[in-house]
Amino acid sequence: MKKNITNKILMVRPALFAFNEETAVNNHYQKKDNKPIQEIQNEALAEFDKMVEILKRMGIDVKVMQDTKEPHTPDSIFPNNWFSTHYSNTVVLYPMFAENRRLERTDNLYDYFDKEDNLNVVDYSQLEKENIFLEGTGALVLDRKNKKAYCSLSERANEKLLDIFCEDAGYKKVAFHSYQTVDEKRKLIYHTNVMMAMGENYAILCADSIDDVKERENVIKELEEDKKEIIYISEYQVEHFLGNAIELINNEDVNICVMSTTAYSVLTDEQKNIIEKYDVIVPVDVHTIERYGGGSARCMIAELFI
Repeated sequence: MKKNITNKILMVRPALFAFNEETAVNNHYQKKDNKPIQEIQNEALAEFDKMVEILKRMGIDVKVMQDTKEPHTPDSIFPNNWFSTHYSNTVVLYPMFAENRRLERTDNLYDYFDKEDNLNVVDYSQLEKENIFLEGTGALVLDRKNKKAYCSLSERANEKLLDIFCEDAGYKKVAFHSYQTVDEKRKLIYHTNVMMAMGENYAILCADSIDDVKERENVIKELEEDKKEIIYISEYQVEHFLGNAIELINNEDVNICVMSTTAYSVLTDEQKNIIEKYDVIVPVDVHTIERYGGGSARCMIAELFI
């Protein structure tokens, strides 16, 4: 029986990780300071290598793709935004908001699949020319078990393309808008997977970030229909990347929940107990990557179902 969570993932080892000016225009979780770029790269690389080591030790099959210095792709460490894979031997390529992130797409990806033959490649990337974007499993939080695609609409998540994806992939659309407070103003959250994470038996959700009551109630209704135990998190916890967790399964069929140590540090005992009913929690220290990249543990992991 096919599982809805995977043991096999792809991670991209950075060549020159850095604060990305192009993504910072609507990723308000990124922070900029005067630390030298090589120092940032060295710290991020150490965090990346340690995370890979921890996941392998936990029984996850981690494929590592080495990034190159040219072209410079400061966010290559977040590969889940430009592609996703599916059991139907399908790989989906997505249109990216930032021009320098479009350079991350590489045919080297196919070297990491078990089945290179008879691949079904669904390529939406040409829609970049029309300023239409849908950034992979950053924009899409997929409930693969119940075939639902949760999506917080933003500059990086276009509803028309969401409709096309759902029709092509056979998913039900659950669209909404989520916000964070920036300089006392409510601004759209750039990626759904910052404020929401999906497990087989639970969902992590910042309902407070969905300002529209009807949209909020609809998201909760869809999750409750599928008997998900909802772990409600605060906007403060979102800022600490608690929404950016991912459920994987190890080689002994034990479910694990990967999150950053930043996220783990703000978990309440009640929230922790709910997750631990279903998963072993695996914290990883990626604080440099979080600070300059505005993404966390989940963003660094691309699930492989091929």
